[in-house]
Amino acid sequence: MSETNGAASPNGTAVAHNSNALISMRNIWKTYQMGTEELHALRDVSFEVNRNEYVAIIGPSGSGKSTLMNLIGCLDSPTKGEYWINGNQVAEMTDDELAQIRNKEVGFVFQTFNLLSRATALHNVELPLIYAGLKAGDRHEKAMASLKAVELGDRVTHRPNELSGGQRQRVAIARALVNHPSILLADEPTGALDSKTSIEIMHLFEKLHAEGNTIILVTHEPEIAERAHRVITIRDGRIESDERIK
Repeated sequence: MSETNGAASPNGTAVAHNSNALISMRNIWKTYQMGTEELHALRDVSFEVNRNEYVAIIGPSGSGKSTLMNLIGCLDSPTKGEYWINGNQVAEMTDDELAQIRNKEVGFVFQTFNLLSRATALHNVELPLIYAGLKAGDRHEKAMASLKAVELGDRVTHRPNELSGGQRQRVAIARALVNHPSILLADEPTGALDSKTSIEIMHLFEKLHAEGNTIILVTHEPEIAERAHRVITIRDGRIESDERIK
């Protein structure tokens, strides 16, 4: 493995903001007040992700990787530091603008799939488009195309309990992709799957990356992280290493 050239700074040194980067984090801290004590979940984190990168963020439980994922996805905000996503500085956005970023810029894939149990695969994939205000015909067309992209065009009327774990995760990925987001952000996407199905899902991520998608994968499994092209290791709230492996 070799170090990346200045994309991140393991010792916390400030990284100049690159306006061409899809994601740019500079000197990010996330601190929680626990009674009279402060808990630093992230400590002076700086890195960038360019378009069409395939990045894994790995670290043990409690390392800060989930906190970092929440900040990247605009589900939470940093205590200190600056974050740009697709040229927009997050600290300057209103709540409505942040909601729009979460719906249009970031496609989320979760370990537990987060599908509506009584809804068909098609309706589950349509949900972000409903929030975006698209008409029914347009929603249907886009959701169908997204399900076909993850090879589930023949399962559109199936409900989650009629699908395997791998198929449910494919529905979740189709939902994440349906708005053509800038970033596909996956949190332990294989955590609830057996090893064979995990490999199938990772092959799908490789296919999606080859088609031009920017993917950020959060995991604690080294064998999953090594399928990405770049691995950022988080430990004790800091970037321990940032290595390009492909």
